[in-house]
Amino acid sequence: MAEKEYPKGAIKCLDKGFIRLVDSMGSDDAIVQAARVSYGKGTTKLNRDKALIRYLLRHRHSTPFEMVELKFHAKMPIFVARQWVRHRTANINEYSLRYSEAQHDFYIPDEKDIHFQSTFNKQGRDDTEVPAKLKKKVIQYFKDISEKTFSIYDELNEAGIARELARGILPVNLYTEWYWKNDLHNIFHFLRLRIDEHAQYEIRVFANAMAEFVKQVVPLAYEAFEDYILNGMYFSKLEKDLLSSKLPDRIIDDLKDDVIYRIVASLNEIKKREKTDLYKLYQENGGLDTEEDFFIKWKAIEIESGNIFEMREFLLKLDQLG
Repeated sequence: MAEKEYPKGAIKCLDKGFIRLVDSMGSDDAIVQAARVSYGKGTTKLNRDKALIRYLLRHRHSTPFEMVELKFHAKMPIFVARQWVRHRTANINEYSLRYSEAQHDFYIPDEKDIHFQSTFNKQGRDDTEVPAKLKKKVIQYFKDISEKTFSIYDELNEAGIARELARGILPVNLYTEWYWKNDLHNIFHFLRLRIDEHAQYEIRVFANAMAEFVKQVVPLAYEAFEDYILNGMYFSKLEKDLLSSKLPDRIIDDLKDDVIYRIVASLNEIKKREKTDLYKLYQENGGLDTEEDFFIKWKAIEIESGNIFEMREFLLKLDQLG
């Protein structure tokens, strides 16, 4: 398929596939609007849209994210579609090989994507380099089986054999096409699993392309998703207990002190304080340094600001570890 044949706005995926955003309902505003019905418009803790969205995602309040929906048009190999369809919350309408004839579009892997079976992961590949000669053989086998089976499929069609039966000849590297609609909460779940480095390479390509469209529709929500889901980390009880028992109190105290300085910097960024009020603000937020030490640190280092609510929640977590 030539580049000009791809639908307008589509992102090319693999050798002949693509994904494009067809339609969307809602935005970051829809998430905020839905949440404030539950929490009340006058809630002072969640008075800004970005902070509210981050709070909702951080605390796994999923319903407001279900108010946003995105509909995609995608073309992918059948074996990718079979993984994709495992996310059963979506609405899907797929190109039917019962009603329509198959197109001569088969996925042929690139040499760089051919790897040996992993010895540790039963469903994945490892990073061991495959000899060039073997790679070429793999690609040739893909081409041979694709051409052979399509030739037989054509023969059966011409003989009048029912398409719903003849399609059984075709291999899973044949491309299929569908419209796929889902809400944002479940799209985030899809992306969390399919962008992960342990997911199969071919579906990761589509997931990363999908993420580009999601960023455009809900930039604030996607930023929170990156921070808390894609790049965040959860601890089990065992892991938490190990951290509690192995981290010295001085390390936890240093972390808490750093967070308190960041809280003060963030509050000062919102509303500038006089020098006398600055140290008082530090004490009010749990700071234990003397006034002299406080101003030495305050002037000596560049203190990063951030989300005040998140940092205060982090302090509570550090208290649980101490």
